[in-house]
Amino acid sequence: MSVQEPALTLRQALPDDEPFLFALRKDTMTEHLERVGEPTDDAEHRARLLHRYDSACVICIDGAPAGLLKAHRTDTEWVVVQLQITPALQGRGIGERALRTVLRAAQADALPVTLKVIKGNPAKRLYDRLGFEIVGEDDAQFHMRRAVRAASDTEAE
Repeated sequence: MSVQEPALTLRQALPDDEPFLFALRKDTMTEHLERVGEPTDDAEHRARLLHRYDSACVICIDGAPAGLLKAHRTDTEWVVVQLQITPALQGRGIGERALRTVLRAAQADALPVTLKVIKGNPAKRLYDRLGFEIVGEDDAQFHMRRAVRAASDTEAE
């Protein structure tokens, strides 16, 4: 008997999602921001939530909101702006499954994927496992990039 994975869907974030996404951001990012000395006031959280809101997707598990994925394509790359999973659901592969949707799109477009992760954030382990490499850093963040893969390297994804 096999256990079926819960259904993961991505849907465009709507204005009505802002309260959930604001609380999610505070719950998932405050400790990491505080550790590196970045601002954690409500105005800063709201500004980051609204940044690139046009590219925000609510990650749903079995139809219920479980997280946020913001990613967009430029002429030269796919950029992951934010990936946040409700703390109660972290560690279940939801972030990886959502991120793989971007990786597949980038592969289809033959483009690399870039992101930034706050130093000390455990999400970096996921990015390392998925083949992202550090290409730069500042005081607070690692700048990471996943190169375009040869077709033979992506068959298992």
